[in-house]
Order: sequence, then C-alpha cells, then structure tokens
Amino acid sequence: MSSKIAVVTGANKGIGFAIVRGLCKRFEGIVYLTSRNEKRGAEAVAALQKEGLNPNYHQLDITDPKSLTVFRDYVKTKYGNIDILVNNAAIAFKSNAPDPVAVQAEETLRVNYFSVVSTCEILFPLLRNGARVVNISSSCGHLSCIPSEKLRQRFQDPNLSIPELSDLMRQYVEAAKQGTQAAAWGNSSYVVSKVGLTALTKIQQRLLNDKDIKVNAVHPGYVDTDMTSHKGPLSIDEGAQAPLFLALDAADSVKGEYVWCDKRIVSWSGSKPTENY
Repeated sequence: MSSKIAVVTGANKGIGFAIVRGLCKRFEGIVYLTSRNEKRGAEAVAALQKEGLNPNYHQLDITDPKSLTVFRDYVKTKYGNIDILVNNAAIAFKSNAPDPVAVQAEETLRVNYFSVVSTCEILFPLLRNGARVVNISSSCGHLSCIPSEKLRQRFQDPNLSIPELSDLMRQYVEAAKQGTQAAAWGNSSYVVSKVGLTALTKIQQRLLNDKDIKVNAVHPGYVDTDMTSHKGPLSIDEGAQAPLFLALDAADSVKGEYVWCDKRIVSWSGSKPTENY
C-alpha cells in the first residue's frame, strides 16, 4: 500500500504516451498507462517494454463513470493513494469536420471538460498529501481566446465554483445549438473546452490548498500528433517536457498556474505569449 502511483489518462498515443515514457524513466513509483481502448493500450505498453520501460496498464474511459469507479476501486484496494494524476485524454474535431457546430460543441465539452470534472470528482479523494495534478490544456486555453469581456471577467471570478463554471460551459453548448455563440464565445468548441479546463484548474487548486496538493494547467506546445493532423513542429517527447516538469520538478510553490510549453508560468488573463519553436 506504500507504493507511489502515477496515472496518465488517454495515454496510448501522442503526448500522453510520451508522458508515460518520461515518468517510467524518472518517477520512483508505479506508472499507469490508461486508455479507453484496451487493445491500443496493450500495444502502447508493449512498445514501451521494448524500450526497457515497464508501465502498468488499466482500461479507463473518462467519459464513463462506471469505468472511472472501477479504476478508482482498483487503485484504492491495491495501493490506497495516487501521487500524480495527468488529465490528458481529450478530443478535437478537424477544421473540415462535417459535424454540425452544435454536435461538435456538445461532444467536445463532454469529453474535454465535463468528463475531466467527473474524473477528478471520483479520483481526487485518492490523492495523497503532496500529490500533483497536471491538466493538459492548450494555447487555446488562454483566456484571451474568449472574445467577450463579460465572459472573461466571469471566468476570472475568484469565487467561481465548479457548478457555476459547469453552468457556463452548458451556456456555450446551448448558444452553439442556437447558432448564437460566435460573438461572445468565438467559433471553436476546443477553445471553450480548454479555457474551461484552465478555469477548472484554478478552482480545484483553491479547494485543495489545505491538503498540500498542487494542481496546474499546461500548454504542451504545438505537437506532431493525430490531434494536430501531424502539423505541429514538436515531437511528442518535446510536448511531454512541460507536463513532466509540473509532475516531477516544479517547486511546491507552483500551484494553480497556467504553464507554457517552455515551462514558464504565464498570466492566464494577460497577453497571450508567443510560441518560439
């Protein structure tokens, strides 16, 4: 029951896979690669084993509360606690996707925001004092990506609760269904989902301050993955560097922050930093 445990969601490929690789090399504990699809998860574990690394595997679909509960009970029974949780699982529709805006809005926020909320609700009770949570956000998660000043002020409210934030996310989905979202929210459901995730990070930290648990959001960079249609200039291992920094190396004073791909703490509400690759 005393083993240290790290968990990475959506880790069978891309940045999540590289984060598992980095944790296996440096984390003094057991690393769980999780994925929705067991076959792909097993293939990812086998690939890392060929590199001499030894992650453990467990199926985990963050959109399914039953899957989350099964995983929680497994970890609780076998180990008792979690020391590192990397919320990496996410989706993004392609720019030329034929799906209606309303469908894209509902599905993107279901996976990228609401499922992360439920993941945290179910797994956070297992976080050990001193644990670290890394929420994989994006440059799209910068507050400046939301056009409406009124909405930006709402997201920054220091007393904003998770239920209130979730209501905001539902308001966006409803606006997308009505076709009225563009002026206030912009035209990207992915942007809204990642702004929501970054806002969630700040609320979570506020709620966990008394438990010495660090929760941070990170923009990993523009990475060569399926999600970016392999247009990103960074390798997945380069994209894993900032998340690994927060999971393993950042000072304990780094909490509730929005961290850029070069490991800088940046202002979420100020000017959006440039990306230099």
